[in-house]
Amino acid sequence: MFNYYIKIAWISILRHWGLSLLMICAIGLGIGATMTTITVNYLMSANPIPHKSEQLYYVQLDSWDANDPFDEGQNPPDQMTYTDSTNLMKAKKAFRQNVQAQAYAVIEPSDPDILPLIVDGRANSADFFAMFDVPFLYGNAWSASADENKEQVVVLNKATNDKLFGGENSVGKSIKIDGNMFSIVGVIDHWQPKPRFYDITTGAFNESEDIFVPFSLIAEEKIGRSGNTNCWKPSGDGFQAFLNSECIWTQFWVELRSPQEKQDYMTFLNAYVEEQKQYGRFERPLDNRLNTVTQWLEVQEVVADDAKMMLAMALMFLIVCLLNTVGLLLAKFLGKAPEIGLRQALGASKSTLFYQYMIESACIGLAGGLLGLFLAYLGLQGIETLYGEYMQGLATLDLNMMILAVTLSLLATLIAGIYPTWRACKVQPAHQLKCQ
Repeated sequence: MFNYYIKIAWISILRHWGLSLLMICAIGLGIGATMTTITVNYLMSANPIPHKSEQLYYVQLDSWDANDPFDEGQNPPDQMTYTDSTNLMKAKKAFRQNVQAQAYAVIEPSDPDILPLIVDGRANSADFFAMFDVPFLYGNAWSASADENKEQVVVLNKATNDKLFGGENSVGKSIKIDGNMFSIVGVIDHWQPKPRFYDITTGAFNESEDIFVPFSLIAEEKIGRSGNTNCWKPSGDGFQAFLNSECIWTQFWVELRSPQEKQDYMTFLNAYVEEQKQYGRFERPLDNRLNTVTQWLEVQEVVADDAKMMLAMALMFLIVCLLNTVGLLLAKFLGKAPEIGLRQALGASKSTLFYQYMIESACIGLAGGLLGLFLAYLGLQGIETLYGEYMQGLATLDLNMMILAVTLSLLATLIAGIYPTWRACKVQPAHQLKCQ
């Protein structure tokens, strides 16, 4: 019977093609607008490293001005001073720890026919790659001793390796960066977490870096630092004075494998701050925090308020489209009153008629969902064109979103079809036969 009802629904849709087209377009517009905003919000709020996000913690210490709290006192500073991050690294109290900062550099290729490359860099410690599951194409990460000995080593990303070496295995070769020779120890494969959780301060959806070098080389001025820097009192003259200042510009992550390790590390942080208070630092009340990846994304409000507002508006637009669909279905089904009365007189039950017309509503919903998918695709392409690289990787429909779009369309149309179908099934056959 189900196949028969599908056939009847198809005939009915073609017979009343005008009303059917209006309903499909209404559902399609609503689904298209809704899925465009749902997809963007879904990808912006996705867990970028789900299998270990509860083991990675972003460290915050409140070293800010006692008279002018950071973030109006709601949260500690979102970065750390050079002094604190290097002290925590030396303590080695976590299973893995990583200090990092944004960097920039100019690569001077050995081939004179290739122009110098201005690249984005990341100065980090050796544990960065293991903590964040960075995939390697060739070679591997440098060792912890390379951090301590300030060795001039570098890891390239795939795109940079392709430009410099044509995609060949470049491990063991040397390149000149800012006038200094660096030995290549590894080449990472394509790696672009969305959001870029390991450094939200310079953009949660920016591209990952072109090169990675030991963090200790910043102090040696072998590579230039960049990124956000905030200071609450003068740092003094010279780079060394800046390193010793209360300016915040580094990020610090730790990997803790159990609740006990987290508790122990928090105890260590509290003891460290209490010790620093004796030297006249950390004048504010104790407020050390360890945020998991998902908690850190929430604290930093990676999903912007305007994106949430757009989602709410899209859902309201979908509701308006559904109300229009209810009216159109009501007009269509009540227009079949003579046919319904005749079928009831011939023995068709109300439940049979209800089932048939709900299937017809579902067919309209399915067609509307497919149209909505196409409109959502166009909408996402428009967003990516409008915002450029910022939205790259966030404006794509994956399989989950496609299934959600069709399911949402079917459910919405079935809900919208309940009242019109119920009204149509309430037709009195005697009255209809008499009128005819």
